[in-house]
Amino acid sequence: MSQKQILLNAFNMNCVGHINHGLWTHPRDDSSDFNKLRYWTDLARLLERGLFDGLFLADILGVYDVYQGGIDLTLKEAIQLPVNDPLMLVSAMAGVTEHLGFGVTANLTYEPPYPFARRLSTLDHLSDGRVGWNIVTGYLESTARAMGQQRQIDHDRRYDRADEYLEVLYKLWEGSWEDDAVARDRQGRVYARPGKVHKVRHHGEFFDVEGYHLCEPSPQRTPLLFQAGASSRGLAFAARHAECVFVSGQNREATRDLVRRIREAAMGAGRSAEDIKVFMGISVIVAPTAAEARDKEAEYRRYASAEAGLAHFASSTGIDFSRYGLDEPIRYEKNNAIESATKALTVARTDATVRGLLEQLALGGRYVTLVGDPLQVADELQGWIADTGLDGFNLTRTVTPESYADFIDLVIPELQSRGAYKTAYAPGTLRDKLFGQPRLPARHTGARHRARPATATGATPAPTH
Repeated sequence: MSQKQILLNAFNMNCVGHINHGLWTHPRDDSSDFNKLRYWTDLARLLERGLFDGLFLADILGVYDVYQGGIDLTLKEAIQLPVNDPLMLVSAMAGVTEHLGFGVTANLTYEPPYPFARRLSTLDHLSDGRVGWNIVTGYLESTARAMGQQRQIDHDRRYDRADEYLEVLYKLWEGSWEDDAVARDRQGRVYARPGKVHKVRHHGEFFDVEGYHLCEPSPQRTPLLFQAGASSRGLAFAARHAECVFVSGQNREATRDLVRRIREAAMGAGRSAEDIKVFMGISVIVAPTAAEARDKEAEYRRYASAEAGLAHFASSTGIDFSRYGLDEPIRYEKNNAIESATKALTVARTDATVRGLLEQLALGGRYVTLVGDPLQVADELQGWIADTGLDGFNLTRTVTPESYADFIDLVIPELQSRGAYKTAYAPGTLRDKLFGQPRLPARHTGARHRARPATATGATPAPTH
């Protein structure tokens, strides 16, 4: 079996109920403490003890109101509501760790690029270059209404806008300040050299930006770029921009095909297949023995809510499953939700029913769930890597922090004994740790916006549009 070292993010969210819904009711679960800073700093320390590559923080800007046409169940089961801002957590967690990376989700559809560039540069400075951005364009109609729009921008059009948004950010992050712009010359009274800081001039279809980036160059300049989108338009966007892609696999064959398409798309965009790391969401229930693990799974299921998982999935697909009988086939509905999820449920198959979904959602979520002793779980993880070409996993929480502690204490040592998991962190930024370099590679589209050194006349503005 392959000895490829597995990359690992903890998958979490600044809320009570994230993926495996209902487990906030478990007596050993402390996710209701998500409003407390210590909840997050303790988690960061725990994950760094387990040598996790990062903490991947999901986010939504809106509410799940598709199921039953409202938010009653969403509120009762805390289905990603209440939900706090993930970016606010990073500096505190970075302050108690040295190496752990932080992938934060932010919806670019509702964030002006100019102040957003400053926010992420600030976090990259404060974390010594350990910040990644999970790029999302949104999929909830509730968000659009809350932001003053009658409806969402159409799916593919959101990605058109996102392409230009990234172009603006690259100009700010990569092109506004030259590498040697900051002098910090006390005697000469020059902190930054005027000729080496350039105004960005961008006049495009969606954005008009004229201004200087407000931050001096951070360790990574452009934060590590994550993206999760399996539609044809989402894959095209990932091929151009993403360095890490998050997928939701249900079986090895489909996941292997998706990983192959992602890497082929990257090469089609002039990049290398190795320029993208692919992570799959997964849940793990592990105990010292297989029997104990099965008992723990049965215990967890008693607290989980399959219906809450169904309500979450209803908003992902834009389909109100409460309108269907238990055994009535679920039909395709054209909408502006997650296109790949909707088509996978209703087009790629024709036998999906609410009863089948509820059975699949017995643990409150739809991710592949591994249950077993450390050897069995390690075998499965390595098997997924070998069979699909994945690079790693986003490990969901079930009962928190128990599920992460169990994985760290039981599975990590087994993987390390097989040479399938690191025994120490590599030095440097988050991008250094994953790719061996602190900056975007030259073949990435963002690199072409780097500032060129000034000529004798001093005339080298940053690239314009």
